[in-house]
Amino acid sequence: MAKHGTPEIFNSDQGSQFTSDEFTEVLENNGIKISMDGKGRAIDNIFVERLWRTVKYEDIYLKEYRSVRDCRQGLTAFFDRYNCRREHQSLDYNYPEEIYSGSIKLTGIAA
Repeated sequence: MAKHGTPEIFNSDQGSQFTSDEFTEVLENNGIKISMDGKGRAIDNIFVERLWRTVKYEDIYLKEYRSVRDCRQGLTAFFDRYNCRREHQSLDYNYPEEIYSGSIKLTGIAA
């Protein structure tokens, strides 16, 4: 965990792999708070699920990366394009980076 820092909070669904004593003890022993989505709250992660679907169908499945290095480079380019050079309908045809940085303020849209 030290390579990239220790998160304050780990969020997951209530799948058995995330609720096992073996898994939660690692988090607790490292001072990481545990946050779990409520049972029956499958749509809580819908935005992240949609993002990963886009990543898979618009990049990974099309390119069939042969190595971790190639995949890392490809995904770096994908996310640069996705965040900085691809307009998003849900953001009133702005770029996510513009919204995140505050250079564009959304009006009338729940962001």
